[in-house]
Amino acid sequence: MKFFKTAAAVFFCMFAAQAQAQSALQEILNTGTLKVGTTGDWNPMTMRDPATNSYTGYDIDVMTELANDLGVEVEFVPTDWKTLVSGVTSGKYHMTGSASISPSRAKAAGYSSSYFSLATVPLILAEDADRFKDWDDLNMGDVVVAATLGTTQEKQVKQFFPDAQHQIVEAPARDFQEVLAGRADAHITSNVEANKLVAKYPQMMIVPVSAPKAPTPIAMLLPQADQVWINYVNTWIALKQERGFFDMLGEKWNLQN
Repeated sequence: MKFFKTAAAVFFCMFAAQAQAQSALQEILNTGTLKVGTTGDWNPMTMRDPATNSYTGYDIDVMTELANDLGVEVEFVPTDWKTLVSGVTSGKYHMTGSASISPSRAKAAGYSSSYFSLATVPLILAEDADRFKDWDDLNMGDVVVAATLGTTQEKQVKQFFPDAQHQIVEAPARDFQEVLAGRADAHITSNVEANKLVAKYPQMMIVPVSAPKAPTPIAMLLPQADQVWINYVNTWIALKQERGFFDMLGEKWNLQN
């Protein structure tokens, strides 16, 4: 009897390990749903309409295309920047939309291949154009630079402007709103979002810096140990790149590398 109990326990452990090791790819195909974590606050990558609870943007088009090619439905799961990684590691969603590649995130989550890159620029009110002309002008003790909690920019403001004051706001608040409201002198963001913000808020401007900082590739966050799922997504990205899908989306959403 002891032998059978031991054998049953071993079998149960092996079964549990196999179940735990099942790839997200198989789960997606079995359930017919691809769950994607998205913040809905990064123009033009992901934008949520509160009235309809629907999403539009570059990321939304990418994930919809991926779901179509998988033959499943896509479900966009609301998240924010500070919980973006934990949503992947806890299984809340199978992947995220675009996120900057960073060593800190890579400690806990996996990344897909990159399909686009960003650089960081500072934004100010146009009325302060004579005050801020380059990066060093922002690194002053009387300057307040805003960032959103959990974003790459939160770490960058502390790195780029150690002598300035740092105004860190938590989503759904956004750093650029601090500048518009006069609570901060500047904030930093990707060149892609910066162009969209200036078009929407003509009272803002991009500081004409000598060069953008921190050129950074972006990619999708995935479960770190799920190599089957990572391999599938990377194969899909390579195929779509060859067929011009990402170039087409870049033109549609006016992304400027």
